[in-house]
Amino acid sequence: MEILHLAHRTDWDEALVTGEYRTSTRGASLDDVGFIHASRREQLPAVARFVHAGDTEELCVLVLDSETIEAAGTDVRLEDGGDGQLFPHVFGPIRPEWVHDVLPAVIGADGELRF
Repeated sequence: MEILHLAHRTDWDEALVTGEYRTSTRGASLDDVGFIHASRREQLPAVARFVHAGDTEELCVLVLDSETIEAAGTDVRLEDGGDGQLFPHVFGPIRPEWVHDVLPAVIGADGELRF
């Protein structure tokens, strides 16, 4: 299953140096939360509005495949995001080699995510 994670570009660039991406969501780490928040493609615009409204940092979308992550021994679980909707959660750091694509992203003046 394709899963996406909306990231600050600086966090992703740091992961390329350290070999691990450890940001769960804006302002929270994997260590804080216990997993990394991810989305299916159709969920990402709403997540961007909720989590990144007013964010001025450069954003990018990490494109991953849950089977690649699980084959490496890290769990990906679909869990209730609080409204009955199931979101993928990655229970460990994301390794750069698991990322199939990195897409530039911007939240427009209308509040909508474009990537």
